[in-house]
Amino acid sequence: MPGENLSRDEAQERAALLSVDGYEVSLDVRSAVGDTGGEPRTFRSVTTIRFRCADPGATSFADLVAPSVTAVSLNGRDLDPSEVFDGARIVLEDLAADNELVVDAQCAYSRTGEGLHRFVDPEDGEVYLYTQYEPADSRRVFANFEQPDLKAPFRFEVRAPEGWTVWSNGTGEQQDGVWRFAETKPISTYITAVVAGPYHYVTDTYERTFEDGTRLEIPLGAMCRKGLAPYFDADDVFLVTRQGLDFFHDHFDYPYPFGKYDQAFVPEYNLGAMENPGLVTFREEFIFRGKVTQASYERRANVVLHEMAHMWFGDLVTMVWWDDLWLKESFADFMGTFSMVEATRFTDGWITFANNRKSWAYRADQLPSTHPVTADIRDLQDAKLNFDGITYAKGASVLKQLVAYAGRDAFLEGARRYFKRNAYGNTRLGDLLSVLEETSGRDMAAWSRAWLQTAGVNSLTPQVVLDAEGRVGELAIVQEAPQPHPELRPHRVAVGLYRRAAGGALERYARAEVDVDGPRTVVGELAGAQAPELVLVNDDDLTYCKIRFDDTSLATLRAGLGDVTDPLARALCWSALWNLTRDAILPARDFVDLVLRFAGRESDIGVLQMLHAWAGSALTYYAAPEWRAEGGRLLADGAVRELRRAEPGSQHQLAWARFVATVASDPEELQLLQGLLEGTAKIDGLEVDQELRWAFLEPLTAHGVADASVLAAELARDDTASGKRHQVRCLAARPSAAVKAQAWASVVESEALSNALVEATIAGFSRPSQRELTAPYAQKYFAAIERVWAQRSIQIAMHVVSGLFPSLQDSPATLDATDAWLSAHEGAPPALRRLVLEARDDLARALRSQACDAAAAT
Repeated sequence: MPGENLSRDEAQERAALLSVDGYEVSLDVRSAVGDTGGEPRTFRSVTTIRFRCADPGATSFADLVAPSVTAVSLNGRDLDPSEVFDGARIVLEDLAADNELVVDAQCAYSRTGEGLHRFVDPEDGEVYLYTQYEPADSRRVFANFEQPDLKAPFRFEVRAPEGWTVWSNGTGEQQDGVWRFAETKPISTYITAVVAGPYHYVTDTYERTFEDGTRLEIPLGAMCRKGLAPYFDADDVFLVTRQGLDFFHDHFDYPYPFGKYDQAFVPEYNLGAMENPGLVTFREEFIFRGKVTQASYERRANVVLHEMAHMWFGDLVTMVWWDDLWLKESFADFMGTFSMVEATRFTDGWITFANNRKSWAYRADQLPSTHPVTADIRDLQDAKLNFDGITYAKGASVLKQLVAYAGRDAFLEGARRYFKRNAYGNTRLGDLLSVLEETSGRDMAAWSRAWLQTAGVNSLTPQVVLDAEGRVGELAIVQEAPQPHPELRPHRVAVGLYRRAAGGALERYARAEVDVDGPRTVVGELAGAQAPELVLVNDDDLTYCKIRFDDTSLATLRAGLGDVTDPLARALCWSALWNLTRDAILPARDFVDLVLRFAGRESDIGVLQMLHAWAGSALTYYAAPEWRAEGGRLLADGAVRELRRAEPGSQHQLAWARFVATVASDPEELQLLQGLLEGTAKIDGLEVDQELRWAFLEPLTAHGVADASVLAAELARDDTASGKRHQVRCLAARPSAAVKAQAWASVVESEALSNALVEATIAGFSRPSQRELTAPYAQKYFAAIERVWAQRSIQIAMHVVSGLFPSLQDSPATLDATDAWLSAHEGAPPALRRLVLEARDDLARALRSQACDAAAAT
């Protein structure tokens, strides 16, 4: 729609002109239930905005994306909606110094997870609503000035169906069928929220008495759909919540500022979670319907704490524009792990961060779309795509390096001053750097230029020269940077030396911390040490870099990676080896061999599950095509072997069972899965619950062992929203040309599916074992994506463009087709081109890695 993609220049111009005193928003969602007689389902939204204008007589605009506007009034003047509203903006002419805008609109319920999402539970027919706005979808629910620096207090009221409960950012009361909520503190539009429906709701309380005698009491709440209530472990959610609030109160010296703290687990959610103050929303998959590993509980705790950190970094103090998105996301990502490790039972969280989270950053930082942590965000489409591995995981990694560089105490004191000086305001990069410079005494401008304002990831490689006595004569670290991002950064790193001890264990016997700067840095502290069998640069994971190995170290890992006793060091070695594989230095078959030989000895369950994912990717994308069948057999045989070896009932057994489901293809493996489903086969201690049943059914369906009738019977057994998503994915995975045509049409040519079912269909459509079946859709993909981008919501368009790219058609011909599309569509929206360029880069990387792997066989 015209004007829907707000630009940074427009936002800056509007912020210079307007300041907002407050919003009153009235929503009537009684239309969410009942029959509409075939008419599109909409709800009434009436918004009153009081704002000031610095230049009386000027013209500006308000944002609203809605099917229709009933009435618009500006300072008592009735405006003709047909003249001032274009579907995305309301033109406001001849503004006064003090203004009141009233907009009465019919807004649309969403099926894409944007705006006010409406979900009908197939299990009981109940309707559930929730809002999701970031970065700019509150305008789909009420008229506003949709940019983060025009903060204001909000007062909501909601008319809802009888028997429903409604929540918003402030505390609420119901009277005469209307829910009215307390006025919020000044906040940005994108973090306002409404959740409504017959949710299952559990309460608790957090209490804290501070040193000065001040007492703080925060009402806690947690909610989910009624169908998930039997699985909802709210006590554990509350435990982590209280632990997090204690941690942040201890370290931030600024009491939680938003009153209550509700946490809603909602269906068909596009994100992991969203930090709406007083009403955090999460994807409901964080409520576990079956047995999961400790890694899943750790992930949930991390997300709970990430969103809690946003109450200060992002909600209390907010970036001016999306260029400085890192001011909230990088900090929340770092603080989520920092607080989790220090305040909860998940004390190994930095291992997960090093092995899992940073792998996301390393991939994103090597794409052609990589960008500095402080990005150049021209418009809202740019902003949507910049919720990426750079903004989150690289930014968090950089902050971990900053803590090592400036010191923990200086970092936290800087945060405390930052909150107090900028509470309820908006900030830019310089506002944070100035307080950190005060508290650390370090040159933050130079640090920022190196780490926040340049892109790319450095590689650090050790060089070891032994003296005549066989000891370390010189150990140096060589730093390299790839083109076109040649920045060599200052790194505070730990360098660990490892040798075999009695019994064969690889243990660290020497360590030095050093500032690496420039192309080569000598580590003088390690001169004279015994000759190492393994040199681990970035031991303890202090900095953000790709670790490389000297020849001796790489040979040591090939022979005995499982002998590295320290779990963090071992995780770092695995991550480095995966980067070597992705960079076409280590053949994919060698990485698979390492997983087969050593993954069974991995103690950290999160690392093990990451190894399973990497091994699958190595086989699917990076292995030479002629070796895939053999590699697949080796992986499947190894997975079944480790499944049978695993301790009965352990989380490692569960992880191996799930991995078997992802790699099974031979009749013997498929027969085992079918037997476990039917109860004719048994592995001691393995409980095949409903979620595991669906995991086993997917490969059985993809290989033609189970058909649609089997899936229908399974859905009857699990007639829930989760069951429906699983069934849709499995249906799209069937090995049939007609199935693929139907799946393609349901996603690309139709808008009937919700966001969650679009994702499920795409996941089932693209199966590595069905490359021939999906080959005809490579050409169709390039013919469709520009139309899809223009006609569908950006969330659905992103699913289609990224999810249906023909990455499984990994040949130079597909690369040529991608280049041809890019050349012919230079005027396509930059965000669309970015997604295609990223997919092209992944394909080119895969082809290079396949060539490396093929060469290893000769």
